[in-house]
Amino acid sequence: MSNEIAAAREAESGSHTWSLCWQAAAGRDFLVHRSLPEDIRGRLIAAHRRRGRVLVDFVILHTEIHVVSRLRPGDSIESVARSIANVVSRWVREIQPSSDHVMAGKYRAQRFDSDADVREEIRMLAWLPVARAACAMKHHYPHAALRYAMGLRPGGDFDALPLLLYFGENVASARPEMSRQLEKPPSGEEWRAWELNRGLHLATGSVGPRPFMARKVAGPAARIIAASGGYGIDGALELLEIWVGARIQPAAPIDLHQADDMVAARGRALVGCLAVSIQLCSASSVARHFHLAKSTLCERMARCKELPADRLILRTAPQRIVEEATALRDVAQARSQPPDEI
Repeated sequence: MSNEIAAAREAESGSHTWSLCWQAAAGRDFLVHRSLPEDIRGRLIAAHRRRGRVLVDFVILHTEIHVVSRLRPGDSIESVARSIANVVSRWVREIQPSSDHVMAGKYRAQRFDSDADVREEIRMLAWLPVARAACAMKHHYPHAALRYAMGLRPGGDFDALPLLLYFGENVASARPEMSRQLEKPPSGEEWRAWELNRGLHLATGSVGPRPFMARKVAGPAARIIAASGGYGIDGALELLEIWVGARIQPAAPIDLHQADDMVAARGRALVGCLAVSIQLCSASSVARHFHLAKSTLCERMARCKELPADRLILRTAPQRIVEEATALRDVAQARSQPPDEI
């Protein structure tokens, strides 16, 4: 192993890897001038020159900037974000004179739990320019770290080795493995979950105190909303209904909206417990979804938490709920179609 790779591995010890992203405010453009992409790339590199900071990956788009950053313990992701956003905002204002904000709100940061999560983020960022219609092929986009890592552009002052080391022990083995793992484009469901988790898209619905609501979600809530086929909380609640109905009455489908017996009341309460536990929405929103009084639903939810059989249902892993609910929905939809349309 070369000295460079050994040093890179040593730098990883005890470090944490983060995603950072910004969205441009309405009317702002990070690529409005031909000099901006290189200036912003240089700012990203400069923000990571402090000891223990590593710029792993980046993508600069017209209205988005994404960064994967590795920091040593005790360092602050807020410090990195501030050193990037303040300078980039000043540059954009110089080109687009206006006192309005450059960034659409605060940066979004998320810490990764494993190297596998980092590799998945690298895959999403590799395909992001294609998803945003900025290029036709992922390795053609010029304002991203991928071209440097693939050897398609001289690195200059950007070191692509930390990115490559997520895919192999050396450059020769990492590049083909990276190409293999990045080959498959993300599905629509993967994009929706990723956008919700990054705060690039808000979850919407009609179950709030107003006719229309929009809120940030993440984790299991983002996954089940994405699996429902859109960005709606209502669709996610319908998936929970399907899954809960199959658990409490597997012999026949149950309509938790129309049925008025104890089984349906139990099902509605379980949907409420699950929605609250994964932070999909509040109990009040679930009550509105079922056209119930909040007190009625909350009383039944409290009883569910005391019953062993219901506690067992509520301990089910969210990912399993998503997988089983989507499978049940797909089967139901297939059965409802005429034979010549299946």
